[in-house]
Amino acid sequence: MAPGQALTLRGIGKEFGVSMTPAREAVRRLAAEGALSLSTSGRVSTPELTRDRIEELAALRALLEVELASRALPRAHMALIDRLQSINMTVAEMVTKRDAVGYIRSNLEFHRTLYLRAQAPAMLAMAETVWLQLGPTMRALYGRLRRTEPPHYHRLIIAALKAGDEPGLRLAVRSDVTQGLRLLVT
Repeated sequence: MAPGQALTLRGIGKEFGVSMTPAREAVRRLAAEGALSLSTSGRVSTPELTRDRIEELAALRALLEVELASRALPRAHMALIDRLQSINMTVAEMVTKRDAVGYIRSNLEFHRTLYLRAQAPAMLAMAETVWLQLGPTMRALYGRLRRTEPPHYHRLIIAALKAGDEPGLRLAVRSDVTQGLRLLVT
């Protein structure tokens, strides 16, 4: 969805095949997590993030995700690295197809797969909340980037994991999670 896109409970219910009650509860929860905006009149929409808010969320991503990756490094094994390479091939496929939603989903799957190895559920939950808040903005960013290849930093993340290179991993993750968002605030 685009930033600022209006939603209705009826539309949400219809799209997901649920009644108004679960749709209303989902909207309340997503609004509480900052993923949706709920006005006093009851209008539901995706958030339109300001420059300051984007910078704040990018800083949070850099802090949380770098730490998650660092904690995952000692638990990284070849099966994880193979899985990340496979997901990155899916990311590349989505770029080739120009499938923005598929790209965003597979990109987040890449990061989530790595961060699960950190065994830090509270930090991961915080990172996922930030992702929810950035979702529509990431969709808008994808349209501006006109990517033709998968993120370069994913290859650096995988290489750092293989080498057991924590400083390299930290730098690659920080660069990956902030580089695109910088384009939105310049």
